[in-house]
Amino acid sequence: MKLYLKVWRQEGPNAKGKMVDYTIDGVDGDMSFLEMLDILNEDLINKGDIPVEFDHDCREGICGSCSLQINGEPHGPQRLTTTCQLHMRKFNDGDTIVIEPFRATAFPVVKDLIVDRSAFDRIQQAGGYVSVNTSGNTVDANAIPIEKDDADEAFYSAACIGCGACVAACKNASAMLFTSAKVSQFALLPQGKVEATDRVQAMVKQMDLEGFGNCTNTGACMVECPKGIKLENIARMNREYLSASLEG
Repeated sequence: MKLYLKVWRQEGPNAKGKMVDYTIDGVDGDMSFLEMLDILNEDLINKGDIPVEFDHDCREGICGSCSLQINGEPHGPQRLTTTCQLHMRKFNDGDTIVIEPFRATAFPVVKDLIVDRSAFDRIQQAGGYVSVNTSGNTVDANAIPIEKDDADEAFYSAACIGCGACVAACKNASAMLFTSAKVSQFALLPQGKVEATDRVQAMVKQMDLEGFGNCTNTGACMVECPKGIKLENIARMNREYLSASLEG
C-alpha cells in the first residue's frame, strides 16, 4: 500500500508544532501501525532527517504507552484495540492518515507524538492502593471470601491500562473513567473498604488539581477505551464520593 501521512511534529514542550506530510510506500496489511511508523523512521534516517518520536513498550496491547490519535480517534478506527495492535489492513491503498498526540492540557507534549501522562501516576499515588500489615506470616490471598460477581467487576475495572484514550476522546478532557476504574477496583473488594473514604476523596482531588475537565456523560470515553472500561464505574465513584463527603 501507498499511504499519505500527516504527522504532528514538535521539537519540545515549548516549541510550536505543525503537521508535516510524508508519503510511505510498500506497506503490508499485516504490519502493525507502529511497524508502519518504524518504516517511516527508517526512511527518514536514511535521508538524514530526524525520525518521528512516539511512545511504545510492550507492543502487545498491555501497557498502553503506544497511545496515538489516528484520524481523530484515540488508538485508531478499531474498537477495543491499542495502537500497537492496530493492523494496516484497516486502511486502504492511497489513504491519508492523520497522526497526532493525545490532546489535553493535563497531557503536555514532550516531543512529536509523545505526551507526558504522569498526571495519571499522581492520581493513583493519591489513593490507588490498600495498606496491609506485612509483618509476620503472609496472609493467604483467599482468606476473605468474595462474591464472584464482585470479583469479576473488580477485575474488569483493574483491566484499565491508563493509556489516556478516555481523556483524548472526551470533549472536556475528563479523567473520570480512568479515576473511577482505579477507585472501583478497590471499592468492590473488602480489602479496599478500610480506606474507601480517604481514597476516593484524595483521588478526585488530585484529578481536579491536574487540570482534567468534568464529565458530561457523553460516553465517548467508553467507546474509545481499548479495554472496554464501563461507564458504571463513574456512577460508582460518584456514589463513593458522595458517601465519603457525607461521612466527613
